[in-house]
Amino acid sequence: MPITAIAILAAFCACLALSAPARADQNDARLEALFVRLLEAPGPGEAQLVEGLIWSIWVQSDDGAVQVLMHDGLEAMQQGNYPRALGKFEQMVLIAPDFAEGWNKRATVHYLLGNYEKSLADIDKTLALEPRHFGALAGRGLVYAELEDAPRALKAFEDALAIHPNLTSAAINASRLRKLLQDRDI
Repeated sequence: MPITAIAILAAFCACLALSAPARADQNDARLEALFVRLLEAPGPGEAQLVEGLIWSIWVQSDDGAVQVLMHDGLEAMQQGNYPRALGKFEQMVLIAPDFAEGWNKRATVHYLLGNYEKSLADIDKTLALEPRHFGALAGRGLVYAELEDAPRALKAFEDALAIHPNLTSAAINASRLRKLLQDRDI
């Protein structure tokens, strides 16, 4: 990405940070402009920067207890301790049922544990709270792929790409599934 594009993006992000007070979660006022920018990103480099900003907002909560649970759950996931992570995210959705990322993280752990139906239920809750959650949509695609439901998996990846056209993993999975479905029709 050219230096000027990086400078423009940095200035844009600084302006967002200085705008009206934001609520850190899926209701944060800065997200609207970030999603527009994500959709219009000229390439993967800028898209990754914007994606990172969106994720950094999504994982934040104004509730200190939720922040501690998020930190502990993410740490447990990184260590591969999925039962511990699941416990942290279960506590999080109990005390903050309107926090989309709590549901998304729990959906991720359910997926990693092979609890696909539970993962799908948590993805549905995530998307009810944040319909633009490209991570949850891509996760839905992964679950349906594991369940060998290629048409639903493809739809989920395409839905993610409609929000985040530079989401590489979703693009690769969608392409693979299109070929698979095309080969089945032959």
